[in-house]
Amino acid sequence: MVYDVLVAVAVGMCAAMIMLIGMLLLIENNILGNQGNEHFSDLIRHSYSYQLTLQIWVALWVVGFFLWFWRNGGQTIGMRAWRLRLFSTSDKPFGYRRAFLRLIFSFGGLGTLLVLFDFKSKQSLQDRIANTEILVLSKEDNHHEAWKKIQE
Repeated sequence: MVYDVLVAVAVGMCAAMIMLIGMLLLIENNILGNQGNEHFSDLIRHSYSYQLTLQIWVALWVVGFFLWFWRNGGQTIGMRAWRLRLFSTSDKPFGYRRAFLRLIFSFGGLGTLLVLFDFKSKQSLQDRIANTEILVLSKEDNHHEAWKKIQE
């Protein structure tokens, strides 16, 4: 989880930078209003609407990071480093809806604590709700070429 948090922070920072540059260009070209602030930094600090827009933009990119990696390959960058992969335990295909359910019920990693108390199946809260499980892969199965075989 630490690896993925570091990558998610980097994704969020890049998304914020892109949004801030876009907002700055729109304000400097008088497409968006500066709400009476002299500098762009003052506007971002004092405008609730601009702060909210920026926070939603960054959150969408971070959520998108997890959803895309889980949906396309079953591994985030951190999961790949530890040879962990997400598998579906139901007959339904693992789509973005189930990935989103998994993300919501992880509660920022707190859902994983259920593994400590679930002696029988060792499943986290998010895995129980989304009908998924995390498996440890062998070194051979962790290569990108092996993903194609697993998905078929």
